[in-house]
Amino acid sequence: MNDRMNDRMNDGMQDGMHDERPEGFRRVAAALAAAGHPGPRWLAVAARTSQEAADALGVTVGQIAKSVVFRRKGPDGADDGAVLVVAAGDRRVDEARVAALTGRLARADADFVKSRTGFSIGGVSPLAHATELTVLVDRSLFRFDTVWAAAGHPNGVFCAAPGELARLAAAPVADVVQEPAP
Repeated sequence: MNDRMNDRMNDGMQDGMHDERPEGFRRVAAALAAAGHPGPRWLAVAARTSQEAADALGVTVGQIAKSVVFRRKGPDGADDGAVLVVAAGDRRVDEARVAALTGRLARADADFVKSRTGFSIGGVSPLAHATELTVLVDRSLFRFDTVWAAAGHPNGVFCAAPGELARLAAAPVADVVQEPAP
């Protein structure tokens, strides 16, 4: 970790204030601890977008593992659950590619995201969700040795190798982003 990152965040697990953090952050911290991960970090600033997170951490936007939630639609159009795609912050999720793997999709609003994941938009973690949902990790993250994902709150993040992130999220790796422009 570089000095800039140390200046911009506190260790969420070792600063003695962990119990005072928001519930979503604590839930992710517990899930990470149970999986043997060192735990999340608490940023000094909220990072609700991939760019804000990259700026706060001193990394490239691609190293931010953003979470995009869709509403899956059943054959009759009824709500059939949530699909969460974890993709590199510098890539756009290709809804058609996701739908080819999961079924018909619709946009998810903030209330749906919160009710299914247990997290507000800007802090959706790839793990420790309030309900069971389908999670896919995009292969584009594997361009990097390490990536940063949200830890249940806009100020919470955790670092992992892409393969470890897929393991922590119990998610298959798939190609579900648009090809970058040449």
